[in-house]
Amino acid sequence: MKENNLLVSFIITYYNLPIEMLNECIDSILQLSLHPSEREIIVVDDGSDNSPMNELMKYGDEIIYVRQKNGGLSTARNKGMDVATGKFIQFVDADDQLIKTTYEQCLDILRSQKDVDMVLFDFSTDLQVESVSESVKPVCGSNYMLNNNIHGTAWGYIFRRAILGELRFTSGIYHEDEEFTPQLLLRAEEVYPTHVKAYYYNKRENSITSSKTSYDTEKRINDREGVIIRLHELCDKLPHQDRKALQRRVAQLTMDYIYQIILDTHSEEELQQRLKRLHTKGLFPLPDAHYSKKYVWFKRMTNHRLGRKVLLYTLPLLKKER
Repeated sequence: MKENNLLVSFIITYYNLPIEMLNECIDSILQLSLHPSEREIIVVDDGSDNSPMNELMKYGDEIIYVRQKNGGLSTARNKGMDVATGKFIQFVDADDQLIKTTYEQCLDILRSQKDVDMVLFDFSTDLQVESVSESVKPVCGSNYMLNNNIHGTAWGYIFRRAILGELRFTSGIYHEDEEFTPQLLLRAEEVYPTHVKAYYYNKRENSITSSKTSYDTEKRINDREGVIIRLHELCDKLPHQDRKALQRRVAQLTMDYIYQIILDTHSEEELQQRLKRLHTKGLFPLPDAHYSKKYVWFKRMTNHRLGRKVLLYTLPLLKKER
């Protein structure tokens, strides 16, 4: 009976975090208005040094605990999707939480609209947020991506499990969300783009994304490049509308990639080498498009050597001031 009513599978990925954070994450889901028969909470332990299983016993049948050999965030999420049986899936990082008042607005869309494929929402770094009253109309995923700057984070939406097909996260890389999310959007026919801040993002200094070691910095740059190239190559296999939408996303990711090279390396030589590689793939210069004011400005600056020198000098200074 539970499987027939199951609305949302919440996939929590966990690795070497204080158990209090995981408890708060689980509790934020249990506080939602979903009946136990409408939800399943899957905790995927990615080979933590110490299993939290004993501390999770208090939840009883409220959670499904899965432990795997350490393989990274991508493999943990993939494992969760293999286990999930709900109509919809929501990813949650174990150090984050769902914000009840605003996440309920997203659940209301799932309950009231028949053909929902995705519900997009925003995040907050504060647990205290106000509800936003808005009327949201559905749009095709490719149309939305063609006309908007999307957020790639995989926890920034609820999605229908049936649209996944064989799509999975690429294992062993950073920025796996940026490769997964646009492909998922292209599969979605009914997307509801809300502006509610339904997800609490706990920005920790010692998180994976904030690591500043030379190895992590180089790997992060290389993985960004790999994601961009794979998405760019996928464009040629898509119908016209989907191709245009993905090309916009690739251009934005390429802009972000160049920006990050400047911030991370401060090296004109490194920047030139990376731009040459992009050029051989047809990814540089950036396409002549008006995706946003920032994009147009950045495209003009990077198209000229002097402009790149200015960026190499000014961007790190601006970052420091912030």
